[in-house]
Amino acid sequence: MIAFTIQRLFQSVVVLLIVGLVAFSMFQFVGDPIDNMLGQERTDADIERLRTQLGLDQPFVVQYMRFLENAVQGNFGISYRQGRPVSDILAERAPATLELAAVSGLFAIVLGISLGVLTAIRRSGWVASVIMTVSLVGVSLPTFLIGILLIYLFSVELNWLPSFGRGDVVNVGGWRTSFLTESGLKALILPSITLGLYQMTLIMRLVRSEMLEVLRQDYIRFARARGLPNRAVNFQHALINTLVPVITITGLQLGSIIAFAIITETVFQWPGVGLLFVNAIQFVDIPVMAAYLMLISVMFVLINLIVDLLYFAIDPRLRVGRPAAAK
Repeated sequence: MIAFTIQRLFQSVVVLLIVGLVAFSMFQFVGDPIDNMLGQERTDADIERLRTQLGLDQPFVVQYMRFLENAVQGNFGISYRQGRPVSDILAERAPATLELAAVSGLFAIVLGISLGVLTAIRRSGWVASVIMTVSLVGVSLPTFLIGILLIYLFSVELNWLPSFGRGDVVNVGGWRTSFLTESGLKALILPSITLGLYQMTLIMRLVRSEMLEVLRQDYIRFARARGLPNRAVNFQHALINTLVPVITITGLQLGSIIAFAIITETVFQWPGVGLLFVNAIQFVDIPVMAAYLMLISVMFVLINLIVDLLYFAIDPRLRVGRPAAAK
């Protein structure tokens, strides 16, 4: 187990270095932040002075190594747009995105697994047919269009829920949360559904297909022949054996929820890191863009590491070295 974990950690570090290099390279072609930071009355001396101050006069390798050295210490530099430490800006925006991602992920996992099991067990019923038909909406429509439709229905026509913003927040130990206010909870509903609907439909369809495959196996027929109740057969035998592929997709979808929150946050003007990244692109705020992509990369790597460890715990066939040690 220790060797397996060390191997995955080493791979994760390599991935982060590559992602950081690619992201930092791409940002060199986005534009020149000097144009946005200085007015039209700037002189060549002002340009050179600011370029030297920001370290943009250094070679690319030097800039990248300095970025990695500072990133390891949690220092992502100063925002070109706001003139504040990027780490402070991310600390202010991260709670909004993490809460939105948590609610969306919970919605996708709970509803996806539940509906997947239901449509697999009662695959011939009209309820399963309706659910599978409606699920095509979540797969087919783009995220921004789903958000606009929900805003039109529940905000414009019915006037039940807010169409933008995060609502009121409460500061709890330095964490600004919207879970403890009525307006904050209402503001979470539409963006959470928008962000989690696509992931929910994928999880549901995967659980359904895996359940149908497992229910055809001989050991399931044997369990039914022994007189085990349907609940025990469906949940203690069939569902458990679908966990490995479900964990794979669920882990990837949880990572994509955080990564693709940028679209939902833009539609609902949600004050998270996704909207921050969009504004950073407009102003060529390279430190903010690089910090955002590194943050997303770390989240993906951590989720994939957890998925690998869950594989190791759930499926004995994936435990590297055990057969050799047994010999």
